[in-house]
Amino acid sequence: MNEYILSILKDIMAIDSPSGYTKEVIQYCQNEAKNLGFQTKLTQKGNLQVFVEGQDDYTIGFCGHVDTLGLMVRSIKEDGTLAFTNVGGPIIPTLDGEYCRIITRNHQVYTGTILSNSPAAHVYKDSKDKERSCDTMHIRIDEMVKTKADVQKLGINNGDYIAIDPKTTITDSGFIKSRFLDDKMSVAILFGVLKYLSQNQIKPQHNLYFMISTFEEVGHGSSYIDSQVDELIAVDMGCIGEDLACKEYDVSICAKDSSGPYDYDMTSTFIKLAKEHQLQYAVDIYPFYSSDVSAALRGGQNIKGALIGPGVHASHGMERTHIQAVENTYQLILAYINKGENHG
Repeated sequence: MNEYILSILKDIMAIDSPSGYTKEVIQYCQNEAKNLGFQTKLTQKGNLQVFVEGQDDYTIGFCGHVDTLGLMVRSIKEDGTLAFTNVGGPIIPTLDGEYCRIITRNHQVYTGTILSNSPAAHVYKDSKDKERSCDTMHIRIDEMVKTKADVQKLGINNGDYIAIDPKTTITDSGFIKSRFLDDKMSVAILFGVLKYLSQNQIKPQHNLYFMISTFEEVGHGSSYIDSQVDELIAVDMGCIGEDLACKEYDVSICAKDSSGPYDYDMTSTFIKLAKEHQLQYAVDIYPFYSSDVSAALRGGQNIKGALIGPGVHASHGMERTHIQAVENTYQLILAYINKGENHG
C-alpha cells in the first residue's frame, strides 16, 4: 500500500493548492475517490466529502487538508517585481531563494523566485543579516519586465496567487522531504485507507466519513462537517522538536494542542491500539497548533475529536518524514476502524 500512498502524494504535490485555490487538487481527489467506488460530495466552500457505508448508524469521521501555505500578490512595484503577503503561516525566512509560480485570474502561470530586497552579497552590505519578512522581500518574475506596466501587460494583478515550489523528494533510505507534507502526506494516507477498504470490499462496523478540507491553514477548514458525524479524527502532521517525544518514524498521538485537550477516551483508545499493534508512536502536547477538529468544535459541531498523524520535522519550512511514520499512521487508522467497539 505504501507504493500507492506515495503515488498519490506525488500527484497531489504536483498540483499547486494554497488555501483558497484548491479546485484542481480537490477534483483530482474526487476522481480518485470515485474510481475507488465511493460516493462523494462537495461542500459550498469546496471541501470534499467521501462516504463509506457501515453496518450501523454510528459515524466516524477522518479529516485531512489538501490546502497549503502560499503567498499572494500584494502590489506590483515600479521596477517590475512583486510585493507579496502570506497565505497561512509559512516561515518567511525559509522562502528566500525559493522558486514559485504566479497564477493569474486568467489561468496564466509565470515562474519566479522569492528574494530578499538585498539579494546580492557583492552589492548589499546587509545581504546576510537583513530581516526576511513579507515587507523586506519580493518576487522576481522570469519574464522581460522592467516596469509595473510591463507586469500588468502579462495579466498579473494584485490578489493573484503565488504558489511555492514544494521540491518533493523521496530518498532511497525512505525519507520523504518536501514542503506541504502538512498535510498532503496525511491526505495520501487517507487515500491508502480508502484503497484498502475498496480492494478488500470491506463494509466497516460504523459508517466512515472522510473530509478533505481546503481552508485549514487559515483556520476554518472543517468548521462545517456533515451532521451525521459522531466523532472526528484529524489526521495531520505530528510535531517534532524541543520537549516533544515524536520522531520522523512515529505516528504522533496528540493529547492537547493550543485549542485545548482532545477527547480523553478517543486519545486513550489510540494509545491502547498503538501498543497492541506494536506501532512506533509518541504521545505529545503541541505548543503552537490547531487542527480541523479544533475548527469543527469552534464551528459548533456536536462531536468528540482526536488528532493523530505522521511525525514531520521542520513544519511550515522544508519538511521531512519517513515511510515508517506513514506506515505507522496508516496501520493505526485501520486498527481504529476495525476496533469493533460498541459506541451505543
